[in-house]
Parts: sequence; C-alpha cells; structure tokens
Amino acid sequence: MKLLRRARRRAPSYGPESTDPVLLAAIAVGETEALEILHRRHAPWLRARLRYRCSDTDQLDAALQETFLAVWRNAGSFTPRPGDTDAGAWLWTIAIRQLISQLRKRANRWISDSDTEPYETIGDASAEDTVLLNIEHGPLGAALHSLSPELRSAIQATVLDGLTVREAAQILQIPEGTVKTRVMRAKARLREALT
Repeated sequence: MKLLRRARRRAPSYGPESTDPVLLAAIAVGETEALEILHRRHAPWLRARLRYRCSDTDQLDAALQETFLAVWRNAGSFTPRPGDTDAGAWLWTIAIRQLISQLRKRANRWISDSDTEPYETIGDASAEDTVLLNIEHGPLGAALHSLSPELRSAIQATVLDGLTVREAAQILQIPEGTVKTRVMRAKARLREALT
C-alpha cells in the first residue's frame, strides 16, 4: 500500500517590490514574509481610514489584526482582474467588515447592575460614530433600507464607507459607470423619501 501526500504548491518569487497579487499568491502557500510585506504596505493606510470610523484604538488594533489574520487564511480566494496590481479594495472590504464585527462584539457586552465597579471614561465617540449611529437609527436609515440592494450597496460603498468610485466598482464587481448611475439614482430616491 502506497501512502500519498498532496504536493505542496511552490510560492512564486516575490520581494518588497512585488505586486499585491504575487504577494497574496505567496501568502496562500504559507509564506509569512509575503504577509509581512503586504502588512507593511497596507496597514498604515487601513489604520488611517478605519480611524475615521472608530476612535477607539483598541478596537482599531483588533480589527486590523483580524484583517490580516483573515488575509492569511483566505489569500487564495483573491482573484484580481486582468492587469490589476493592487489588492487595496479587497483588503478594505475585509478591514471594514472586521471593524464592524469588533464594534458589534463591544455593543453586545453585558454590563453589570452593580455600582461596585466604577466606570472610567475612555474617550468620546468620534463625530463619525455619532453621525453613523444617527443615520442607522434615524429617518435616513429607514430611507436607506427602502432602497433596492443594488442602490443601497452603491451608496453605502461610496458615501458611508468613503470609497472612491473605482474602489467601489472593484468591490461590487461592476463597471465604474454603473456605480455612478446607481449612486445618482439612490441619492434621488433618498431625496424623495426625506422631503
């Protein structure tokens, strides 16, 4: 009886100047150095953009760590468009979802009724946190939920998540012109619903 073992895929040749798809292909076969290069390249701007969404640095650190853990686990699922050398939109999608998960975990923590443990103020909510909370639970939230999923995803990506039209098109996997059209239609419908 012969014992068979799956052959390990070979990592592509990579270095600090390699494109994101090459680094992700190397990460997919277990190259930790490729993950370090990708982290050094993208973590600073991801942190800066996530900071606009949450002022709690502990939550940001946790979300960023979970983002790159998800990249380590799922690097093989990245499929770039022909000629695309940047995985920024893909990484942003992971990062914003990880931040939302972190914020949901925090929101679902149980707070005891006892007064024996004093609470300390750890910081004020960012202006964006306050605005997003009002959007979600105010009249605009109801109007957003009344939009079709296509229009809602386009307006959320460009306006609420702050992505460029190009980034939104990559994430939504639709042409840039379609993103612009959907955003225009969504804004018109929101205007009607709120007036």
